[in-house]
Amino acid sequence: MMKNTTLCYIEKDGKYLMLHRVKKENDMSHDKWLGIGGKFEDGESPEDCVLRETLEETGLTLNSVKYRGIVTFVSNEYGTEYMHMFTSDDFSGDIHECDEGELVWVDKKKIYDLKVWEGDKIFFRLLDECKGFFSLKLMYEGDKLVYDSAVIYNF
Repeated sequence: MMKNTTLCYIEKDGKYLMLHRVKKENDMSHDKWLGIGGKFEDGESPEDCVLRETLEETGLTLNSVKYRGIVTFVSNEYGTEYMHMFTSDDFSGDIHECDEGELVWVDKKKIYDLKVWEGDKIFFRLLDECKGFFSLKLMYEGDKLVYDSAVIYNF
């Protein structure tokens, strides 16, 4: 099965707003730390989805976003996912409780110490170092990353 999702790393004062996924049962990312996002609804563009998911999960309104890349996840257990990656440092509103986990501002330098998917460390590096748009392919067998490949575009 193939799905489209969004993921946004919201930044403030050298920190990312991270979601520690601890509240949902049967969550493939249970106990892992992720950015904010989710699955497309019918008729949504990537921008529609990231704005809606951010508001639903955090209570924040993104005033502007940067479309940073696309990550193709291929998994022998979970199928294929195309994740549209965004960042934002322009938002308004107040954070509310999330029904998927705990929302925490985490210093960007400490992100690598969190329990994350192995491939997430690759796109953290790309978000930090790459000024252009990137395409990253990550292949997993279970929870183990078995292949990765990145292309950076400078439009």
